[in-house]
Amino acid sequence: MFGKSRLKYFTKHLLRLMVVLFAVLAFGGMTQAADSPQAGTWATWVLASGDQFPVDAPPDEAATADEIVQLIEMAATRDDAALAQIAYWNAGPPSYRWNQIAMNEINRLAMPANTAYRGLALMNVAIYDATVAAWDSKYAYNRPRPSDVDPVVIPVIPNPSSPSYPSEYAVTAGAASAILGWWFPEKAQMFEDKAQEAVNSRLMAGVEYPSDVEAGLELGRQVAALVIERGNADGSDAAWTGTVPTDPTGWTGENPILPMAGTWDTWVLESPDQFRPAPPPAYDSEQLAAEMQELRDFERTPVTNSIALFWEYGAGGRRNQWLWNDILSRLILQSYAHDDAPMAARAYALLNTAANDAAVACWDGKYAYWAIRPFQLDPEFKTLFATPNHPAYPSSHSCTSNAVAGVTAYLFPTDAEEVLALAHQASESRIWAGIHFRSDVDAGIKIGEDVANAVIERAMSDGS
Repeated sequence: MFGKSRLKYFTKHLLRLMVVLFAVLAFGGMTQAADSPQAGTWATWVLASGDQFPVDAPPDEAATADEIVQLIEMAATRDDAALAQIAYWNAGPPSYRWNQIAMNEINRLAMPANTAYRGLALMNVAIYDATVAAWDSKYAYNRPRPSDVDPVVIPVIPNPSSPSYPSEYAVTAGAASAILGWWFPEKAQMFEDKAQEAVNSRLMAGVEYPSDVEAGLELGRQVAALVIERGNADGSDAAWTGTVPTDPTGWTGENPILPMAGTWDTWVLESPDQFRPAPPPAYDSEQLAAEMQELRDFERTPVTNSIALFWEYGAGGRRNQWLWNDILSRLILQSYAHDDAPMAARAYALLNTAANDAAVACWDGKYAYWAIRPFQLDPEFKTLFATPNHPAYPSSHSCTSNAVAGVTAYLFPTDAEEVLALAHQASESRIWAGIHFRSDVDAGIKIGEDVANAVIERAMSDGS
C-alpha cells in the first residue's frame, strides 16, 4: 500500500511520467553519457591527492529510504519556479554557471585584468580539485542515484552517469561560493544563497539525496579553504615601494598599473621571470625606428579601427578573460564535457591558470624593462585610443590571448584554427591602434605560447 506522499506524487505527476517514458523510448534512457570514472586519481593543484579529504560513508539503507520519502515530498511541490531553477543549474556542467557568476562580479566592479585572471584561476582550481576529490569518493562508495533505488522517484532531468555520493553540483557550489565570498566579501551571503539554490535544484530534480549535497558542500568548502590560504599568500597584496624611472628613453608617467603584478605567484611557471624575453630594442636603435615607421605607415580603415576598438573595449582588460571563458563555455557545451563534470572543471582550470601565469610573466617583463610607448617616442603620433598606463614591452593582449588560445586549441583541436586566429587578431589590433611596437607584440606572442606549452605539458601528464 502506498503512503499518502507517494499517492500524491503519482496523481500530480502522471503526465510527467508519460513524458519521461516517451523520452526513454525516444532517446534510449535517462542516464547521461559516461563521465570520467578515473577522475579521482587525476593530478590536483592544491590537494596532495584526490583522497586528501576522505568523505564518510553514505547513509545506510534505512536512512536512504527516509531520504527517498523526502525527495518524493519535494517532488510533489514542484512548480514552474522550481522547474526553472532546475533548468538553469542543469544547463551545463556544474562549473558553467559559477564562471558566469564570477564574470558578472568582475564586470560589475570594472576589475583590472590581472586581478580578474588571478581570481578566476583560484576559483577554478578550487572547483577542479574539489571535483577530483568528489570523484575519489563517488567511485569508492558507488551509491546509486535515487531513481535507481526506488522507481517511484522520477527525475525530471537525466540522471548523471556517475554515482550519487557526494554531489558534483554541491561540491562545486561549496568550493565556488567560498572562494567568491572571500574574493567579494560584501556579497558573501549572496554566493551562499546561490550555493543553496544550486543544490536544492538537484534535490527538487530527484537526481540526488540530501546527504549527497551535504557531503558535497562540506567537501567543496574544505578544498576552498586550502585555495584561500594560497591566495592570501600569493603576493597580490604587496605594496609597491619603487619609483618610475626618470630616463626619457623609457616609459615615463604616473601611477603605473599594478607594478607588482609581475611578482605574484604562478601555477605552472617556476617563477615569474621563467619566460622573460630579451631586452626590447634600444630607444635610438634602427629597429625601433623602423617599428615606429611601421605604425606611422599603417593605413587605418573602419574595419581595422572597429576590430582594434573591440579588443580594447569589448574584449580588453577584464573583458578579455570574459571573452575567452565564454568561448571555452561554448565549446564545452558543444562537446562531451557538457555531461562530464571533471573534464569541464579541468578545462576551466587549465585556461584560467594559463591566463594568470601569462599575465604575471608579461608584467614581469614590463616592469623589468620599463619600455617606451609609441606616443612617447613620437609625441606627434596619434593613437586610435588612449594608451594603457603601463610600459609597452611585452604586449599584454599578446601574452594572455595567445596563452589561453593555445590551451583552448589543445583542449578542442577541431576548433584550434578559430581560436588561434582570434589570438592573432588580438595581437595585431595593438599595432592597428598604434599603442604597441612590433617587438612588443612578438615578445608577447612568444610568452603566451611558452605559457600555453607549459600548461599543456602539465595537462598531458595529469592522468586525465
